Amino acid sequence: MTICFGLFYAPLTYATIYGPGWLIAATFQITIIAGSLLVPFLNKQVKQQIPMQAVLISLLILAGIFITQYEHASSVPTMAVMLCVVPLIVSAFCYPLGNRKMMQIVKRELNTFQRILGMTIASMPFWIILSIYGLATDGLPSQSQMLQTFIVAVSSGIIATVLFFHATELAQHDNQKLAAVEATQSGEVVFALLGEMLFLHAPLPTTISLIGIVLVIIGMILHSIVSAREGKKKIALHDRTQNRKRQML
Repeated sequence: MTICFGLFYAPLTYATIYGPGWLIAATFQITIIAGSLLVPFLNKQVKQQIPMQAVLISLLILAGIFITQYEHASSVPTMAVMLCVVPLIVSAFCYPLGNRKMMQIVKRELNTFQRILGMTIASMPFWIILSIYGLATDGLPSQSQMLQTFIVAVSSGIIATVLFFHATELAQHDNQKLAAVEATQSGEVVFALLGEMLFLHAPLPTTISLIGIVLVIIGMILHSIVSAREGKKKIALHDRTQNRKRQML
């Protein structure tokens, strides 16, 4: 519980001190391949292989994201990049690790809301300790910080987490589909860019950024196509198995 929520949010928040939003959004997308890379280590009782096809498609998405952010790379000092990137890598692996492991532990005994509530309550000791440390070093948060935290908690902590956890729960027995669900997180970079253009009047993306966006979109489409194809194969296999059983009877 602390791994998924505590070691996900805390390093992510720490990284914001040293890096700009675009660097954090781009680097955290490592999480879309992290879950697939963890597959062989999550369940040692059942031997499972890394879904390489899903990983390769996710790498295409990652390439698109880093291309999109390439033009900003020279504006951040090397030390700041290190202090920002290392915590983000920890966060990117802890999020799918905690989520996937919890799904294995609770199986289908808890629904999405019950699982999130249980994980939140179980991670409270970590947050209490962190809050005490923050109070001792920086004091109480300001009203502006409280408001911003509330908005993030509702939009990301509640709405996004519930939808994402429910989607991963539906796909938990298929590593290919699970990777596709996790890859949808890459869409946040595209939506963040569109949001900046609409609400902050940011300039139109350059040609390089547009190439990166196209790669992200292509990767997400490929994930959908591969998942649908694998689903059809499983249905066809199931039908053939049922027909053989009927013939034997």
